[in-house]
Amino acid sequence: MPMQAVSIVGYKKSGKTTLTAKLADALEARGKRVAIAKFTHHGLDKEGTDTATFAGQNRTVIGLGPEEAAVFWGEKKYLIDLLPLVQADILLVEGGKDLTWLPRILCLNSASEAEDLDRGLALATYGDVAAPYLKSYREETLEKLAALVEERAFMLPGLDCGACDAEDCAAIARRIVKGKGSPADCKSVDDHGFHITVNGSPIGLNPFVARIVRSSIQGMLKELKGYSPGEVTITFKD
Repeated sequence: MPMQAVSIVGYKKSGKTTLTAKLADALEARGKRVAIAKFTHHGLDKEGTDTATFAGQNRTVIGLGPEEAAVFWGEKKYLIDLLPLVQADILLVEGGKDLTWLPRILCLNSASEAEDLDRGLALATYGDVAAPYLKSYREETLEKLAALVEERAFMLPGLDCGACDAEDCAAIARRIVKGKGSPADCKSVDDHGFHITVNGSPIGLNPFVARIVRSSIQGMLKELKGYSPGEVTITFKD
């Protein structure tokens, strides 16, 4: 099953870190492997701060800052490019308000923030401040929020390739959040019987690239003795 994902968004001091840590614990208690990605506008957190809070036994934590990314490459990286390195059932993303290829949970300081943070991608709110048009959860209903995430989290490739009838991945994501679509509407992961996975995670390909890769592989295989049309499996470890 492809990795699911949900983002926890809110402004400073809204409780994002607290919810992310508690939700990770709740999902792991439900038998899920959880990975966490943290966005920051400052340098990446070091020992004794948020990253240390998230770190746990056998838990993957990804840190993304303006000028560095764990494991400290010394240059900016994008979350979508790091995901093939992650093996988990559910990815919790703290921050990343500009990510439009996954749903989100809102942590609000005031109800007026909801419209700006929602962008049609919000599943619910968490904390003392709620939005009247969204489901609201607090610490005493955290288990119900974990169940919602387990049921509704998803992740699109973020290619904006136009292979489907939507304008971009954000449009598909909003459709899914409204209950009017599903991740299967995305045509870049498994279209026309061709797909690629890395460490069990599907890699999105726009249709043009997919045709080139498929035709190239198919052309080479046809030259091999013993080849015949049918389902082909190629496995290698890098």
